[in-house]
Amino acid sequence: MLSLNALLDEPTLELRVLVPGPAGALDREALWLHNTELPDPSSYIRATEVVLTNGLWRDSTTATAFVSALQRGRAGGLIFGLTEQNPGVPGDLVDACEAAGMPLVSVSIAVPFTAITETAARIQGAARQDALATLARRGDALAMSIARGGGAEGVLAVLRRDHDLPLLVVDRMGRRLAGTVDVAGVDADVVDRSAAAALARRPPPLEAELPGVGSAALFLIEGAMGDIDAAVFCLRAAKDISATERDAVEQAARFLSLEVTKQQALQAIESRFSSELLEMVLSGVGRAGDVQDRLRAFGIDPSAQLAVITMVVGDGPVRPAGSTDEIEKFFRSRGVPAIVVAGSQDTVVVFPWGGRDTELVHLCTQLSAAVRQRFTDDRVVIGVGALAAGSGALREPLIGSREVCQVLRRRHIDSRVGTFADVSTYRMLLGLHERSVLRRFADDILAPLRRHDEQSGTELERTLRVFLGHDAHWSTTAQDLYIHVNTLRNRVARIGELTGRDANRLDDRVDLFLALEADALAQG
Repeated sequence: MLSLNALLDEPTLELRVLVPGPAGALDREALWLHNTELPDPSSYIRATEVVLTNGLWRDSTTATAFVSALQRGRAGGLIFGLTEQNPGVPGDLVDACEAAGMPLVSVSIAVPFTAITETAARIQGAARQDALATLARRGDALAMSIARGGGAEGVLAVLRRDHDLPLLVVDRMGRRLAGTVDVAGVDADVVDRSAAAALARRPPPLEAELPGVGSAALFLIEGAMGDIDAAVFCLRAAKDISATERDAVEQAARFLSLEVTKQQALQAIESRFSSELLEMVLSGVGRAGDVQDRLRAFGIDPSAQLAVITMVVGDGPVRPAGSTDEIEKFFRSRGVPAIVVAGSQDTVVVFPWGGRDTELVHLCTQLSAAVRQRFTDDRVVIGVGALAAGSGALREPLIGSREVCQVLRRRHIDSRVGTFADVSTYRMLLGLHERSVLRRFADDILAPLRRHDEQSGTELERTLRVFLGHDAHWSTTAQDLYIHVNTLRNRVARIGELTGRDANRLDDRVDLFLALEADALAQG
């Protein structure tokens, strides 16, 4: 590394320190050397450059003004070349440098500035060669760590061999991939969530404030699609990270992109693997063997007593990002093997449970509280299915948990955990039947209406849905459909002729309503 001390270590240059400047100034890295005799070179000096001068500017300005110009240019120091006309460094220049804290070094008459420049070039060349060698060595070590499955922690371990830096690797979902926060009293989960929030900003910042930690520099990690999926957070302000340290962390971040991409692929496979389980369960006895194999793949004994819950976070049409991760973390922290299946809106969890129903409800209440701690503005609703005596009995608990969850969402505005006994409903009874049975029942009643609508361009099915949706109120339905009440009566009468059900009779109206609900369940 080029510095004043590196030049002072070269005896042939015959350099002598007159003003050392503040502590560490002589060891500070210098960008390069700048030879000038201008009275005000501040516009031409680059930060940390060492200025070489013979003092020809003394006829045009004072020593104080010249040193002030060096300060404005953020020079790293001053080397004064002695000449026959100036065999000694002027006292006013020494005083000005001492007052400004500017390092001052003299070079003898016998040594030209070109000798200093050549030495600086040799020092920088050697430093660059060392840096390239270090880069190559570290690159080999990082590649080896990735190949051996060291993961993100392995990448940081390689980085720590060269640099003592406090580092975290956090993805945009707030998952800690590597690193620790060694600050007393700091909640690691809060730090991770703050890191994820910083990554969610567009564009992500180069520095972020983490609670209890302070400023942290971000080194972004791209995923498979080129999106920013994670970052290395160096728990220091960007200004306190040296160029060498920055290069090292950026190199590590490039290797971490491979790890993040691999993890994304594994998560996608696991997500599809778990999602297929629900389809297998709903398919009935025909795929019982597949269900058993899939449970074993997730470390769950298919003969054990199993619990099924369905969970919805928030009231939006899309499941909040990161909610599934909180559920997985909850079960992982308790050592419970769980299959977490994330849908577009809800999340289904299947896991072994040896306790009683009341204990399961208590566990779900704890799960709700844990998730709400992360998503403070969202309500959490959990439907608890009946306990299943093995994998062959999962279908009814799955259907029940989903229906309980939906009923709780419709009936309540607060967070709630409920069971089948809490929210009995006709949809659960329908859900216990195979889809093929529901399809036949719905088609027997609705098919004549659909054929008539298709052939005659009518809207009998829509009329029936709106009519029943308004609890068979004639005027309200007519207003909603923008038709006269007499037109509505004619349509309802035609519906009765085609389906054999009179919408004015309660029993027949129930059949029509259940046919519409069965149609929706069969399609879902």
